[in-house]
Amino acid sequence: MSTDRVLLVDDEVEFVETLAERLRIRGLEVEVAHTGPDGVAKAEAARFDAVVLDFAMPGMDGIATLKALLAVNPDLQAMLLTGHATIKTAAEATRLGAVDVLEKPTDIDTLLEKIREARARRLALTDDRARKQVEVVLKTRGW
Repeated sequence: MSTDRVLLVDDEVEFVETLAERLRIRGLEVEVAHTGPDGVAKAEAARFDAVVLDFAMPGMDGIATLKALLAVNPDLQAMLLTGHATIKTAAEATRLGAVDVLEKPTDIDTLLEKIREARARRLALTDDRARKQVEVVLKTRGW
């Protein structure tokens, strides 16, 4: 089985580097971005099973970053991590396509479970798309 690949996007350098190390120790492959635009560039360049991004970042905030990430890859499994969660912000993030909103600091085991769930959803979406493509080919070839 391949390793879970995660992109962490957070402007709090010490926090995100510590979280990245904690995830790496648990066997995940982790990339880090400290700004929304850097996170979007990394998502354009590589495939990730999950993206965990901070809600409150200067410049391009978590919602703007979420929108840009989903424009790059609509199947992306993005979770927002925030120290200031409200029902309104969580609802907005979910409406825009976030699969979850977690409060800082989050329990590492909870985060790991959410990442694994995100990977399973991404794999199911990929499998479904491939199945549909095969069906189209079979129909157009008359098999």
